[in-house]
Amino acid sequence: MTKLKLFIFDVGGVLYDGTSVANAISVYLGLSREEFLTLARFAGLRKLQTGKINSMQFWSNFSKISGRRVDEDLWVRFFRPVLRHEVANLIKKLKAKYRVVAGTNTIESHYQVHLVQGHYSVFDQVYASHQIGFVKPDVEFFLYILEKEKMEPEETLFVDDTPENVAGAQRIGIHSVLFVNVQDLAERLSSLIEE
Repeated sequence: MTKLKLFIFDVGGVLYDGTSVANAISVYLGLSREEFLTLARFAGLRKLQTGKINSMQFWSNFSKISGRRVDEDLWVRFFRPVLRHEVANLIKKLKAKYRVVAGTNTIESHYQVHLVQGHYSVFDQVYASHQIGFVKPDVEFFLYILEKEKMEPEETLFVDDTPENVAGAQRIGIHSVLFVNVQDLAERLSSLIEE
């Protein structure tokens, strides 16, 4: 295997817990999760994640489509990220020898919460979908990061908790690890990196 030089970590579900707000929002709105996500797609969720619309525009669209008036940013109201300290410690150890960046599907309002609370400080760089205009698992998301980092796929390792995202990175030859728990991640990383 080619020597790894770049590590790309997902944020929500890997470094932070409590970042998925779909369940809480759907309960608040009196919808099933599936109903909410379907309406969210029609209201422009992908456009929100790629920075083409903002949260205010999204909720305005959502209100029209769903017939439920939403006057506040529910993405923020229910957003309660909790740090996984063990993952943060793994990242800090990696940073002593490697370049470690975040590759995250997010929206501006969640990004701002993370930024204000210093959640991205563990990374050398953050590649957020709403800023770069691409979302995982699209290969363009990964190609964008590789180009900016001037790295080859075989020099890169990607960690994510979503199988589709892992498969997206693997499609272009990026070594990828599906995050299941901290112990498994630590074991997988130690078997891949040179001590």
